[in-house]
Amino acid sequence: MSAALNPTLEPIYEEVLRRNAGETEFHQAVREVLDSLGAVIARHPEYADARVIERICEPERQIIFRVPWVDDAGTVQINRGFRVEFNSALGPFKGGLRFHPSVYLGIIKFLGFEQVFKNALTGLPIGGGKGGSDFDPKGRSDLEIMRFCQSFMNELYRHLGEYTDVPAGDIGVGGREIGYLFGQYKRITNRYESGVLTGKGLGWGGSQVRKEATGYGTVYFVDEMLRGNGHSFDGSKVIVSGSGNVAIYAIEKVHELGGTVIACSDSSGYVVEETGIDLNLLKEVKEVRRGRISEYAELRGSSARYATEGSIWQVPCDVALPSATQNEINAEDAQFLVKGGCRAVGEGANMPTTPEAVKVLTDAGVLFAPGKAANAGGVATSALEMQQNASRDSWTFDYTEQRLAEIMRSIYDRCAETADAYGTPGNLVLGANASAFIQVADAMLALGVV
Repeated sequence: MSAALNPTLEPIYEEVLRRNAGETEFHQAVREVLDSLGAVIARHPEYADARVIERICEPERQIIFRVPWVDDAGTVQINRGFRVEFNSALGPFKGGLRFHPSVYLGIIKFLGFEQVFKNALTGLPIGGGKGGSDFDPKGRSDLEIMRFCQSFMNELYRHLGEYTDVPAGDIGVGGREIGYLFGQYKRITNRYESGVLTGKGLGWGGSQVRKEATGYGTVYFVDEMLRGNGHSFDGSKVIVSGSGNVAIYAIEKVHELGGTVIACSDSSGYVVEETGIDLNLLKEVKEVRRGRISEYAELRGSSARYATEGSIWQVPCDVALPSATQNEINAEDAQFLVKGGCRAVGEGANMPTTPEAVKVLTDAGVLFAPGKAANAGGVATSALEMQQNASRDSWTFDYTEQRLAEIMRSIYDRCAETADAYGTPGNLVLGANASAFIQVADAMLALGVV
């Protein structure tokens, strides 16, 4: 159970529960932020007086729409599309699109709420939003995905613009989907407005490092956290959940920094390879063949152990990077991590650790990097892509990665300094939440009651 909220914040949370019934992920995201704001409100009562927190918890706009499309058999399919434009106090709404059968309004609102704070931490002028659909791209042909994306954009386009709302990719939305979405936007509007979507291909307005950014950025942040506490990735055994874009490039950067990733996973199971995951083969299986992690294990033979029972978090490690989906580490998993000698957890996914698991980890002295700070590299590089689009420019890989590394180190410093300022050294959850909240709240106060 979480500790009691500050008396000023308790009725705010109760109202969030009442107004957003059944949206458990959104409730969890709001509660996690409110848990950090008691000291902020005590020091800055003007935020409570102007009801800034209540306004931050209510999206500026929620869009829900029907997405009809025709599959390869000629059957009409119907999905539901979402875009929650949460807060634009710092800039245009910015956040990805998720295509997954689990998507419903509560998940999109949780992601959009997190995005507001994450985007603020980058120091770049972007607000927060999120979108997606309950469409499942798994097993669908390229033509089916194209038809779905075109139908999705037929409705969404009217709400987008490089100064209004700029989507990107997320789970189920990669370069292929962004291409189909952008093509339809261009066709409908008759404008080559490059900055309206990020995650584009390098040949048509994309940015170097965007594909790698979330995974690289997570590792850069965790590396700073480790170094600040007398450790490093060098010689460390690391487990990374997931095997999608974030996980693959987190693995790549860990190996570059001298660590060894010994396990990764997908929704069907996980693979353990004590000598280190073969990154080239993993990329071949997941990015080219779009296969399952079991296929990787089959190709590696006896050096890899594939499991469908138990949890990847039962594998002993020095560092854990949950990079799959929300709430994938529960309290029991956290206890396994502690027993296995884990000294640091860095969230590559959005809210992958339950509140109970966070408490288990932090009570045991495990360093903890919250997702809104640790995985901000993706949106930071998206903002750099927008910057290049606006200036009709293109940067080198090395320069863009240098900018990414600088941003992630700056986010770590900002979180650590804020935690110190509020008397909780090392509490990066509080540092991230308080720092981001203050930036957004100050902007909202400056803009008036809007």
